[in-house]
Amino acid sequence: MKIAIITEGSTKNRNADVVKAITDLGHEAVNLGMKNIDGEPDLTYMETALLAALALNLQAADFVIGGCGTGQGFMNAVLQYPGVSCGLLCDPVDAFLFARVNAGNCVSLALNKGYGNLGGDINVRYILEKLFIDDYGAGYPEARAQIQIGARKKLAQLSLDTHKSIIGILQTLDRDFVRYALAFPGVRAFMLSAPESELKDLVLRQ
Repeated sequence: MKIAIITEGSTKNRNADVVKAITDLGHEAVNLGMKNIDGEPDLTYMETALLAALALNLQAADFVIGGCGTGQGFMNAVLQYPGVSCGLLCDPVDAFLFARVNAGNCVSLALNKGYGNLGGDINVRYILEKLFIDDYGAGYPEARAQIQIGARKKLAQLSLDTHKSIIGILQTLDRDFVRYALAFPGVRAFMLSAPESELKDLVLRQ
């Protein structure tokens, strides 16, 4: 699975923990967010949410891991875009239930609140172990599986029905905001790897 990791400014020192957890699980990690290196531009959860939505709508990534200090800001921002189903994961039980019941394409992690000097990296690793399971989307408990599968389909359609298209959104967003996010190191090369589409053409023209 190709997983984009998109961390923002206040959590950049946690980036390496998330990348290590994903690569240790055998997935392809694309590290698009802040990496805690000198001179990189500062991204807020507003920019990382836009990049996450574009990565998913362009089909350049199969899944996105984002977050912020509490995880709330990124989750709320990314859910403003179509084609995104995001959950806030604070512990491994959250991850297990999101994987089995909600089976979305994006998660938000709390990477400052409760992280602590000891154990924060372990919690992230356990969360991601429980998230990427073989029976992703199978439902839980089993007796409610078919109801949950039906609800997920309705939610996906609701997202399409209640949002403007991602192209329409890009055309109306503040141009400086969009350009700032897309100018982050590594983003353009990542977007170039996406399948050809009208959205890709628009993104590359920004």
